[in-house]
Amino acid sequence: MKLLKITGIFLLMTSCATYMSPTEISNTLPSLTKATFYSSIDAAEAVKTSNCRVLVENRKYLAPVGLTRIGDLRNGARGIDEWVRLDGGNAYSLKSYQWQTVNDKGESQLQLEFTTMVCE
Repeated sequence: MKLLKITGIFLLMTSCATYMSPTEISNTLPSLTKATFYSSIDAAEAVKTSNCRVLVENRKYLAPVGLTRIGDLRNGARGIDEWVRLDGGNAYSLKSYQWQTVNDKGESQLQLEFTTMVCE
């Protein structure tokens, strides 16, 4: 019973974590999306060399709340894929991200800002 309580407290504390470093985001997000991820530098170069064309810049998506920060990111990845598909593209570049507090209980939602592109 004590182990169950400790596990419950641990899960509660880790599920409320609302921070991931830029490195964690860049390493995790591409594995969760079907669309191709371009870093901002790679995206600029791909557009400059005409390998990619920008479809929509600065698109914002507020992901549904997940049970963990990875759940939040997984929900955000689904939203990115939907927008890329709806825009007629196959790639994206992440511009920014942040967790926004949505109530007085401290629950938060992940907001992603990204550019959709079509690439060769």
